[in-house]
Amino acid sequence: MTDRISEITQKIYNEGIVKAKDDADQLLAEAKEKADDIIRSAKLKQDEIIRDAQKKAAENKKRTEAELQLAARQFISKLKQQITGLINTAQINPPVNEAFNDSDFIKKIILTLIEKWNPKTGKSMDLHLLLPPDDQKELTAFLQKRATEAMNNGIEISVDPKLKSGFRIGPKDGSYLISFTAQDFANYFKQYFKDRTKKLLFDAAETE
Repeated sequence: MTDRISEITQKIYNEGIVKAKDDADQLLAEAKEKADDIIRSAKLKQDEIIRDAQKKAAENKKRTEAELQLAARQFISKLKQQITGLINTAQINPPVNEAFNDSDFIKKIILTLIEKWNPKTGKSMDLHLLLPPDDQKELTAFLQKRATEAMNNGIEISVDPKLKSGFRIGPKDGSYLISFTAQDFANYFKQYFKDRTKKLLFDAAETE
């Protein structure tokens, strides 16, 4: 009987040991599987983070390169405009200023305009001439001598303190004024020659 009890007790013990070992092995396997899942998930997350970082870095690089290219183009365009402007100013301003400092040149322009001006009604000269303070006396005397009919028909002459050279002309009602100053002509010629100068300066250089 004692041997039987010992046998049963030993069997129960052995079965408990085996079961405990199996349970422990199962727990270890489950823990390992969970650990593997965590590692795989972490690896996937790491790969995703790296891909996103690489994508953002590529986008930033592309955007930065585009911004730099745009800034370079704008700088070159502005530089070309400045160089063109300097050359045009050097070419145009001196002769234009010289012409407008020539009183005979101004007198011829004024006479031509008076001759071509068409009064609105009758023989009344619907014309207002604005002159620089320094030239008003000389030009008025000239017109009284050379444009007597226009002066007698009511051409109006006044001084414009803002004028340094040239003159302005328009109808008496002041609806508009046409300006004939050195700056006006210089701006006109600069605009006219701007594209031509830029083409001569830069197109040839770019094709070399």
